[in-house]
Amino acid sequence: MLDTSLPSVVPLEGGSNFRDLGGYRTSSGQTVRRGAVFRSAHLGGLTDQDRAALARLGVRTIVDLRGVNEAAETPHAVEGIECRIVGAHIEPQMGDKIRNAIDDGRATPHLMMQFLQDHYRDYPRRCAPGFRTLFTTLSDGAHRPLVFHCTAGKDRTGFASALLLTLLGVPWETVVEDYLHTNQVWTGHVGRYPELDLDTRAAIIEARQPYLEAAFEVVHAEHGGPEGFAERALGLDEMSRERLRAELLEG
Repeated sequence: MLDTSLPSVVPLEGGSNFRDLGGYRTSSGQTVRRGAVFRSAHLGGLTDQDRAALARLGVRTIVDLRGVNEAAETPHAVEGIECRIVGAHIEPQMGDKIRNAIDDGRATPHLMMQFLQDHYRDYPRRCAPGFRTLFTTLSDGAHRPLVFHCTAGKDRTGFASALLLTLLGVPWETVVEDYLHTNQVWTGHVGRYPELDLDTRAAIIEARQPYLEAAFEVVHAEHGGPEGFAERALGLDEMSRERLRAELLEG
């Protein structure tokens, strides 16, 4: 279970879902190091106080998982912060499908859940190059502290966070709890899809365990598990994974 006493959420005036992935316990009794890796929604609305908060965290690198047009529409508001921005572009392919279903009157909770599960199955398949860029950057200690994000910090970021925590040895129940925590701290959903009924809207904007499980079913079925996926799709051999654990775990 997620220990809610952990100082995981970093409050921002113009940002949302910004969280430290540190503090979680692994199955071996170690703890994920705090202050090294953060996950977030987009950083396009940061205020001066928010930028000062990121500077205090010592953020060196921001990895952007958004598509090219997404990133151009909402650029990072990080003026004055000495950090590198890395594009690990994963193009969204859900918006048009959802909009077409709404326009055709086909949008139901069940169909939206099907769309999202299919979308998550694409992550270890079609989207592997973007996640490879993220993990290649993340594995180099010179780039940490590091923040990675997409638009909401929910789907692409949620899968990447789950994969990292799993590779570090965090139990699956805790990984899922971290993933679902978006539902408590992401504020960007306000006003989205107002024309839909609440259940259909919720199927789109919520983080739901079946979505994450759909992605990891592919990871297990096609790669034998997260370690195999990291090896074959992300370019992280056993030595690289061991080094990552050594650098990001303590105790």
